[in-house]
Amino acid sequence: MMLNEKQLKSISKFLSFILRHHPEQIGITLDKDGWVDIDTLLTQVNHPERGFTGNPLTYEVLLEVVENNDKKRFTLSEDGKRIRAAQGHSTAQVQVEHKVATPPQILYHGTAERSVPSIMEQGLHSASRHFVHLSADAATAVNVGSRHGKPVVLTIDTVAMLAAGHQFYLADNGVWLTENVPPQFIGKL
Repeated sequence: MMLNEKQLKSISKFLSFILRHHPEQIGITLDKDGWVDIDTLLTQVNHPERGFTGNPLTYEVLLEVVENNDKKRFTLSEDGKRIRAAQGHSTAQVQVEHKVATPPQILYHGTAERSVPSIMEQGLHSASRHFVHLSADAATAVNVGSRHGKPVVLTIDTVAMLAAGHQFYLADNGVWLTENVPPQFIGKL
């Protein structure tokens, strides 16, 4: 089945909401690494009182959403029987153990112009998520920032952060993660 862009986006947003933030909304439980059995997910999503309000979600449609998601928000297990959100979790059920990795010398964070003064004063904090999300390229950061208003791209000095003892993690989808970014490591592009 070929989904149009609107359908792909709608299903992706729904799955992100469930797999990142509120699995209980459809009666599923994620394991500590964020995985859920695809059969369980599909059964609950297609339940008439709980799930997605579009056409029934099938395994084939789910694969199409995973494969065509431009941000690679979802990861399938090697055996293709489980799925999880690659990163961005806020639910206490999940504590994904991302791999510690050495980032490029500069990472980027896209934000809205109105947020810059407080970020420059207080730094970046994970807020409701488990980590601060950073991009390896400025173009991605512009896209992220534009979702919240007029975008501003901030630079993150990872060399100095590593020297100060901070750690970075690389999510399955290529997003860089860290627990927080103190203001002294932040600049403007």
